[in-house]
Amino acid sequence: MEHIFTANIKKALTKYFGKHSEDIFNNSQLIQYLNFKTQSVNKGSKARSSFANLYAIYVIIEDYLAHGYDKQGGYADYEGAAFVSLFTRQRELPFGSKLQNHTLNNRMNAEFQKYFPTSDFIPILRNLETNRYWINEHLLTVKIGETTYNLADVIIEIIDEYIRTK
Repeated sequence: MEHIFTANIKKALTKYFGKHSEDIFNNSQLIQYLNFKTQSVNKGSKARSSFANLYAIYVIIEDYLAHGYDKQGGYADYEGAAFVSLFTRQRELPFGSKLQNHTLNNRMNAEFQKYFPTSDFIPILRNLETNRYWINEHLLTVKIGETTYNLADVIIEIIDEYIRTK
């Protein structure tokens, strides 16, 4: 499915991944999810903007990048991001001041599963005992040929562009 904002997504993918951008677009469930969630870009202020779900992904990936896991690995050993930090950051983002905690706690994952019912993965991993969160690296990376690409930076750029456009 393509819509007006799909061109922006593909432009960002081309910037980061060149000739592999179309394969990444077609093979990444997380990129496909972003494509679904950005459909309202030109629908006006009354259309659902999906900021809650996009921001849930955004803040966890920001944490991932802030700790350098896109470059150094070792994310499996990370203690996870604290809920309070993620939630506070979501509310600091444009149009995020009234967001509630539901997206981080399950709503985003449940919706992702509606789009990808056969997927083995959900985007947000959570430890209920410690209230710590992680992005699922299985969805954050995509393998094309022999190369595995990390999508963290391009996802941040895509969501930033959606915010600017909205």
